[in-house]
Amino acid sequence: MKKLLLTLSVLACASAQAQSSSDGPKRPLWEYGASAIAVSQPSYLGSATKTSKGLVLPWFIYRGEVFRADGNTAGARLLKNDDVEFDVGFAAALGASSDNNSARAGMPSLGFQFEFGPRAKYRIAQIDPITRLGVDLPLRAAFEVKDGLNHRGWVAEPRLELERRQFGLRLQATASLALADQRYANFLYGVAPAFATANRKAYEGKAGVVSARLQGTAFKQFSSDWGGFVYARHDSLGGSANKQSPLFQQSSGNAVGGGLIWTIGRSSTLAKE
Repeated sequence: MKKLLLTLSVLACASAQAQSSSDGPKRPLWEYGASAIAVSQPSYLGSATKTSKGLVLPWFIYRGEVFRADGNTAGARLLKNDDVEFDVGFAAALGASSDNNSARAGMPSLGFQFEFGPRAKYRIAQIDPITRLGVDLPLRAAFEVKDGLNHRGWVAEPRLELERRQFGLRLQATASLALADQRYANFLYGVAPAFATANRKAYEGKAGVVSARLQGTAFKQFSSDWGGFVYARHDSLGGSANKQSPLFQQSSGNAVGGGLIWTIGRSSTLAKE
């Protein structure tokens, strides 16, 4: 389901990881810094309300042989060879206030969310020395941080990824399918009878497809310590299993964002990739 999970701290780490100072055959064991990020996106997939935010966030990368905090990986890398990698990945999303969304007026706001679980990555082809095609297969448990830590279900997003490095840029194009179980679909699209109104009928979320997604991202290194990125994403929700939800307002959504990345420090010790 994942709302728009390439946001904020995840963007900061992923973009910092892409800086050319870290793209060589030997990268620092650890790096840390700060990112200034601006994001505009729907409050949730299917929402007609936009959320725009600008934040300054810290980031940290650790590239141990097994334990890692690198891009959108946090935890143990259990297997890695030239073509296959198996690790534990994460994603995160900001919450959405019901006060700013007419469809959810009077309903509980959506709290900060994060997802955590196993991920398999496979390199399909090295098309040429600077172009790679791969597939990413994550399965994650979703949690909401609100009045404690609450498990909200399971999500998956099988993704095809094309990456090319040229003209000092790291370019990525991805196509993916966002899926959710019934519990998470109900968390995002469900309307309990207590919150039903004359214009908002009670509804129970359905497991299945949430959206088909296309995204493009570009990273650029300006100096040894400064880099930047921009991205654009389009979600097509015409095949969503929850189109009948009264919280589902539109069948497509767009998101854009960008930021600057400052590397403040890095280790002299190199990672054993």
